[in-house]
Amino acid sequence: MNFLLESLKVLCMSVYYNIEFVFRLIVPSRRKSVAGETVLITGAGSGIGRLLALDFARLGARLVLWDINQDGNKETARLIREKYSARASAYVCDCSDRSEVYRVADQVKREVGDITILINNAGIVTGKKFLDSPDSLIEKTVEVNSMAHFWTYKAFLPAMMAGNHGHLVSIASSAGLIGVSGLADYCASKFAAVGFAESVALELLANGTDGVKTTIVCPFFINTGMFDGANTKWPRVLPILEPDYVCKKIVDAILRDQVYLYMPRSLYLMLTLKNMLPVKLGVLLGDYMGAFNFMAHFKGKKIQ
Repeated sequence: MNFLLESLKVLCMSVYYNIEFVFRLIVPSRRKSVAGETVLITGAGSGIGRLLALDFARLGARLVLWDINQDGNKETARLIREKYSARASAYVCDCSDRSEVYRVADQVKREVGDITILINNAGIVTGKKFLDSPDSLIEKTVEVNSMAHFWTYKAFLPAMMAGNHGHLVSIASSAGLIGVSGLADYCASKFAAVGFAESVALELLANGTDGVKTTIVCPFFINTGMFDGANTKWPRVLPILEPDYVCKKIVDAILRDQVYLYMPRSLYLMLTLKNMLPVKLGVLLGDYMGAFNFMAHFKGKKIQ
């Protein structure tokens, strides 16, 4: 295809995609059915992971639950069976351990079958300033929050590609889009998770595997205890998000094959300003929004 034709194609498709974008703001795409799908959720023993598991069970999916916390994971499975009489298989897995991820993944494939929706939700946060963070915790943060995604994709993506059917979901963070003071290791791990998910999504499109969808979720702080003590200066603009709301939005995004989900919606504007404004002005506005002190009173959860 010569330069003129390529340029004409880009121009026409640009107009079409802009019209489609505006149309979808008014008329959202239809939700797909997940009944009969096999959904694997990491970090399913509590918080957002448990809520997602319950919601997918309600929608008729079979659940595969991974968590390092055996008791919490079993409780999630019990709730699924009790509330929805749905199938749920619980496995203890330390997602920071590559060999354990592969071992448990092989067990899942033998006992349950292929995974069709993979939700990488497990995450940890140290909440320490960079120079105060022990090397071991920095490594653990990166292993759980980003490297684990590599291993779960390696384990379950080939079957999705073979059938050209599936969905990859990365529960990342707004801290994977904008740096935050006091979260250097966490931001690095979440930036990596976002970049990894975007790159794999492009690889899938490049080789024509358009039946495997991707969703990247980037929420602000969620009131699950993980960021206990973190604060926001302007709660009307950047609220601490409630778990039920976040879960509802994530499930809806997956059902509509939404590629990106940022919460709250003010993040879309902030990201635009970050990329457009002079650096010093961006820092000034960040200080005004309280970004330098989000983690000043952080308590959080003890890392296992």
